[in-house]
Amino acid sequence: MTQAVYDKLEDNSFVGRIPACQGVIAFTDTLKECADQLRSTLEDWVLVGLKLGHPLPIIAGIDLNQEPSYEPMEPV
Repeated sequence: MTQAVYDKLEDNSFVGRIPACQGVIAFTDTLKECADQLRSTLEDWVLVGLKLGHPLPIIAGIDLNQEPSYEPMEPV
C-alpha cells in the first residue's frame, strides 16, 4: 500500500491504483474509502494470482513467487 497512488477527480471522487500491480484500481467518494477499497482489491488480486499461478511483482523485497520451503520434521 505504500506504493499506492491517489488522484482526486473532477467530480471530487477519488481513484487509487498500485502501478506495479496491473489492474489494481479503486474508485470511491472519499480518500479513506478509496484506500480501504484499494487494499481489498489488492488482497483479492494477490489471492487470485497465487491460485492461478500468475507471476506477481516483487514489492519491497517480498517475493510471493517462490515455492515454500519446509523444515524437515523429526519424529517426536
